[in-house]
Amino acid sequence: MKIGTTLFLKIAVFLMGLPVLALGIFGLPWLGNNPVNPDYAHILYPVVIGMYVSVIPFFVALYHAFKLLSYIDKNQAFSELSVKSLKNIKFCAITISGLYMIILPFVYLVAELDDAPGLIIIGMVPAFASMVIAVFAAVLQRLLQEAINIKSENDLTV
Repeated sequence: MKIGTTLFLKIAVFLMGLPVLALGIFGLPWLGNNPVNPDYAHILYPVVIGMYVSVIPFFVALYHAFKLLSYIDKNQAFSELSVKSLKNIKFCAITISGLYMIILPFVYLVAELDDAPGLIIIGMVPAFASMVIAVFAAVLQRLLQEAINIKSENDLTV
């Protein structure tokens, strides 16, 4: 396979990390220092801390996605390395979902104090989106593992 066939996807993975990095450097510190209503800023701090902690598995998942694309470029798509990368992506997505589920009660408190019920739905989006990614990675991991097993059986019979 040509080296540049997954170049677009590698660029997309890189570009997915840039807004999160910018938010972590500029957005979240600003939000922590300038809450809309200082009366309930103490409730906002666990949300900001949880968002900072969720950045770690996000970048780990992006790194493994980049590695997976590199394996595809090297014709190692059907290897245990690819299965391991998918497993790590799945674990990171489950971790992100769990972190946002922990953050959700604090989002509820902020929404209750600010009388903004739509904030609860917005707070659920990262949790459910990362769970969808985890399920998708688990399905791909299983399919890839079965393909590797079939390939190894065929290699043994030849």
